Amino acid sequence: MSNSKNANQQIARAAGTVMFAFAFGQIVGLVRRILVAQAFGAGAELDAFVAANRVSETLFNLVAGGALGSAFIPTFTGLLAKDDNKSAWRLASAVANWVALVLSLLAALAAIFAPQIVQHALAPGFSANPAQFDLTVTLLRIQLFSAILFGLSGLVMGILNSHQVFLIPALTPSMYQIGMIFGVIVLVPNMGIYGLAWGVVIGAFFHLILQVPSLLKLTTENTESTEKSLKNISVNSVRSVVKPFYTPSLGFGDANVGEVIRLMGPRLLGVAVVQLNFWVNTWLASSMDDGSVVGIEYAFALMLMAQVAIAQSIATAAMPTFSAQYALGKIDEVRHSLAATIRGVLLLSVPASVGLILLRVPLITMLYQRGEWTARSTELVAWALLWYAVGLVGHSVMEILARAFYSLHDTKTPVIVGMIAMSLNVIFSIAFAALFRQIGWMAHGGLALANSLATALEMVALLILMRKRLGGIEGGSILRGLGQVTLAATGMGIVLFWWNQAEIARATWLSALGGIALGGFVYFVGVWVLKVPEVRDILGFLKRRLGR
Repeated sequence: MSNSKNANQQIARAAGTVMFAFAFGQIVGLVRRILVAQAFGAGAELDAFVAANRVSETLFNLVAGGALGSAFIPTFTGLLAKDDNKSAWRLASAVANWVALVLSLLAALAAIFAPQIVQHALAPGFSANPAQFDLTVTLLRIQLFSAILFGLSGLVMGILNSHQVFLIPALTPSMYQIGMIFGVIVLVPNMGIYGLAWGVVIGAFFHLILQVPSLLKLTTENTESTEKSLKNISVNSVRSVVKPFYTPSLGFGDANVGEVIRLMGPRLLGVAVVQLNFWVNTWLASSMDDGSVVGIEYAFALMLMAQVAIAQSIATAAMPTFSAQYALGKIDEVRHSLAATIRGVLLLSVPASVGLILLRVPLITMLYQRGEWTARSTELVAWALLWYAVGLVGHSVMEILARAFYSLHDTKTPVIVGMIAMSLNVIFSIAFAALFRQIGWMAHGGLALANSLATALEMVALLILMRKRLGGIEGGSILRGLGQVTLAATGMGIVLFWWNQAEIARATWLSALGGIALGGFVYFVGVWVLKVPEVRDILGFLKRRLGR
């Protein structure tokens, strides 16, 4: 149990670091979205940009995003855990070469067939507006450069995470946002929306270059360590062992490369299905009212801010630990670490969901309503956010469960479940959009509800299957934690509902920030009174740190 406790503490420390960096990145991203909203509003021009960005984002995620990370990190970490550094770095080189080659070919094809992609697969509704259609095609081609840079950067991130280096990789999203901020401030005044597209490319370059010094430092440290261990061996022998950490090879015949490809295959299919859902949403929204594409994009981004800060930060920190525990055959420790991680995610995601639902209008108004962004724009985003926020808990827990499966070298299970869930998402999207339109509600809200429902079903299925895989997941502990945080969040929700109805804070910023502060205080008191163990652990940790 002591090993499990140490592992959980390691995850907690790493998660704290990653959460801080991710939170900073989300703040910078929020600044970017505020500036973009002020410059363009929720209209046809920004709809075109958001739709065009979907293509480069899809290429990155298919080749080097979640698919690659879920396959590469467990294999790479397993080699490191067994002290086979030579094989680990040979694997990293081969994967880097494959990423650069495949992404370059796919980007070239996407550029050639951009008009067909927009017309038939991405945003057919834009065909009714030739200017908007042509704009989308051009913006798509510009942003394709970013996919290659993001792909290489994603691999470097996996290498650093596997070495328990989390801070710098976690700061990369903020560098991407800074690139886009540069675009909107410096380039947009002269280039218009095209400047924002080039900002994406600049941000992707920053995303990669930030990690290069850490990677070089890591390789240098490993080389020096190897040289010291071989100091009594001949110079020629040392040179034969200490080889460059990059080799120009695709790794044909390398079993580890084959393992990454084997693990990546099912996950690739799963990512493709997830991306298909985004494409379906854009496809459907392109035929709705102007601003609907921006409405679902900005609402999802706000939900994602909470999900990234909470779940992705914890999952990023936990995955190398899960992978190492499994590589050493310590299934009991995997089970205990997973349960503790899920409880921690529930502690943060449940109140975040309630807060987003109740404070969505003042929050969006405070953040975006200025310049070209009107009250109508706020209404579009707030409506979608209502339905996205319902699914925050599902998104957060599912993130942890998926990473746990990947750590067990099982990419097939979450992919199969994800394919079923996302297929349901497509069906739900079409059905709910039609239902909302029939009721007289804004149809794009149905797209958000479909996503939340499908994700909740996916989470439940993965919980059941993980329980079977590990012989239990300490479900009693998880359910007790869920009950405690739900009770505390209910109290918080009642107070926030009163806060909105009473209209004590007339100023929008005070209504939003005051509500966040009040809700956070009420929730903290609630979980403290209910004696939630994680809260006690956090307070104890802070007390020890401050006492030093």
